[in-house]
Amino acid sequence: MRLTVTILALGIAALTAAHAQQKSLGMKDPNAPIEVSADNLVADANAKTVTYTGNVMIRQGEVRMRANTVRINAVDGKAERVVAQGGVVIDAPSGTATGDNGVYEVTPRIVTLTGRVVLIKENNVTRCTKLTVNLITGVATLVGGQETGGRVQGLFTPKTKSDEKN
Repeated sequence: MRLTVTILALGIAALTAAHAQQKSLGMKDPNAPIEVSADNLVADANAKTVTYTGNVMIRQGEVRMRANTVRINAVDGKAERVVAQGGVVIDAPSGTATGDNGVYEVTPRIVTLTGRVVLIKENNVTRCTKLTVNLITGVATLVGGQETGGRVQGLFTPKTKSDEKN
């Protein structure tokens, strides 16, 4: 029983650490409860990991993340790294980001999406193969690759007067 409580606490600590990320994404309530659902959960006390698999959904307020698999690594009972694999989608008030894989390094607060990365905000779309966001500084770096012809691609639609009225 104690092992189960420890592993579950590990998972909760890792997800709670994500609330700082939510504030950067424009979330109204960064203290909102974090909901996690998945088809399966494997807790490995020796490796100090919790792995959610199968249609993983994480939600806090208006921010949602989906992925095929999410693994949380911990050091001293605190989340150190959150790794999402397969069909990663992050929906937030500030827009939607998708990628094949994602990593959240908790202490430096750096998020990286890789693979076929697409950022969407309203009618604007940006494509790249690697997106790195420093949640402390707010600096984002986008890199092109084979999927985008070696370049970062963007389509930006200016607002019209009718858009401004709405």
